[in-house]
Amino acid sequence: MLVAPDGFGSSLTSAQATTTIVDAWRSACPHDDVHGCPLSDGGPGFVETLRTSLGGELVGATVGGPLGTPVPAGLLVVDDERGRTAYVESAHAVGLALVPPELRDPTRTTTRGLGELLEAARATGARRVVVGLGGSATNDAGAGMLVGLGLPDPRGLLGGGGGPLAAVTPDDLAGLRELRARWAGTELLVASDVDVPLLGLQGASGGFAAQKGATPAQAQELERALASFSRAAVTALGDALRPDLLAARTASPATRLTHAPGAGAAGGLGFGLALLGGRTVPGAALVADAVRLDERIAAADLVVTGEGRFDWQSLHGKVAALVAERALPHAVPTIVVAGQVQVGRREQSAAGVAGAYAVAEHPDEVARALADPAGTLAARVVRVARTWSPA
Repeated sequence: MLVAPDGFGSSLTSAQATTTIVDAWRSACPHDDVHGCPLSDGGPGFVETLRTSLGGELVGATVGGPLGTPVPAGLLVVDDERGRTAYVESAHAVGLALVPPELRDPTRTTTRGLGELLEAARATGARRVVVGLGGSATNDAGAGMLVGLGLPDPRGLLGGGGGPLAAVTPDDLAGLRELRARWAGTELLVASDVDVPLLGLQGASGGFAAQKGATPAQAQELERALASFSRAAVTALGDALRPDLLAARTASPATRLTHAPGAGAAGGLGFGLALLGGRTVPGAALVADAVRLDERIAAADLVVTGEGRFDWQSLHGKVAALVAERALPHAVPTIVVAGQVQVGRREQSAAGVAGAYAVAEHPDEVARALADPAGTLAARVVRVARTWSPA
């Protein structure tokens, strides 16, 4: 059988979760042949997971964090037949784990440090940069990132978080065309953890701002701010945005970019990277292909995947849904073990999930699970293993 989970939020990395599940399963069912395969959707653990399969060199850097204070970061540099590729994990610079709970406020946190990390990636000589998105503490549509890449910010509106973006005009983005042209010679691939748009109920602000510390009023404020910023950015780029011949004739460039799958990922970083010419792909699929997940599934008779919370977001590009989708053609059942399960059985079945099991089955158990994530996960896996053991 195969164990292929994502990380469990900030509690366990994907590698730690894999080890915990594998060890617990073997303790309960020692005759089972269990193999581990850590995964990532582009969020935390993206670089670590890829390094396991691709090798390469880790390059360290120090960049500004979500609150502007310096944080250590790193990128993976891989040389192959396509040339040099740099893999960047946005969570290293803008991750939610970098901000203490009492200081979380996505109207103020900035993505400026990611721009600095991208400059470090280009400095390695990479002609291809792959950016993993997910797990961010920010909601500024990549405006701060653009400043970190050298975009002038004369009024101080772009690098101060999502809140000030409501006042941004096209004049404030006068250098955006030049910045996009400077990145034209670099292939920019965006590995997104979710396929949501920039705006709307399931967009960057409506779907994710609350988990980053925003109140309902702040989430509405951010929605308006990102809408205003996106209009100003598209206006500033003008004819630098090539028309999409496959889009509807009535679709404006602003509509295409804000509605694109993944534009709302990581607080709208998907949109910000699209302004530079970035092409978005599902992060979970990119990692799955890199670790040869299909081959591993084909050799298994059961797949166990997992994540911190199995909810509506999981069905929009996350690891659990991707694993179940890849297992279906091989007729291999997939089960999910998650910190919490908020997807109904009908939705589970539609996604190809044979069963989902929560570590914290009731709200009052969440605190205990967070206090001992590995221990409570292991205890739940032992019970699941006795039901699902192929042996």
